[in-house]
Amino acid sequence: MGARTQDFSAGAIAILPVLVATAPVALLFGTLAAAKGLSALEIWLMSATVYAGALQFVAIDQWADPAPIGLLVFTALVVNVRHILMGASIGRAMTDFSRPAKYAGMFLLTDEGWAFAERRVREGSLTPAYYFGIGVSMWFVWTSGSLLGAVIGSGLGDPSAYGFNFAFSAVFICVLVGFWSDWRTGAVLAASGAVSAMVYLLVPGAWYIIAGAFAGVGTAAALHAKSDDQPPDGILPS
Repeated sequence: MGARTQDFSAGAIAILPVLVATAPVALLFGTLAAAKGLSALEIWLMSATVYAGALQFVAIDQWADPAPIGLLVFTALVVNVRHILMGASIGRAMTDFSRPAKYAGMFLLTDEGWAFAERRVREGSLTPAYYFGIGVSMWFVWTSGSLLGAVIGSGLGDPSAYGFNFAFSAVFICVLVGFWSDWRTGAVLAASGAVSAMVYLLVPGAWYIIAGAFAGVGTAAALHAKSDDQPPDGILPS
């Protein structure tokens, strides 16, 4: 087995717990989209080309006949603007990626994939094979699960009744815990979560996603600037 194959397999194995949680969420999406009148092929194409779980759920919630194209495009920009931050973060580690590989990698970028890739960067270098082991595996499970949900989802009932809709969130929370380094990590997560929850309660739409993202980034930047002002040995607790 070559080094690339080993790296690809390592990425696929690393993301396996997330895949287990992704499958029922994909089933749920396929079921909801089919209830809105989309065909199985249309549902698969949406998952395969848009490939944005949170956005797809928001879009299906807003779906009508005829589809409100302008509203859907605007919603896509709002919900997925966080990808600019994630792309800038992981892009600095893609030194071994060709230009086409970088473009393909950004298409496969997800919240969970970004988290696992960033953790890999902290442990060493990020290879294209490892990254695509994560990304391709998630893409395949999401698209396959969406299609399966569209075809047989109505016969399974509502997956959320079994708590499957929380499985994805639970796994991502566990992933975030792996990034914990000191009290600053908690401050960033607390700021992001608090602002996101407040905006969710007060402002209609998906603005809470971008609000939480920028709150976390702002807090991290402020703490980083403050730590730069400390003497070399530091006086902040860790």
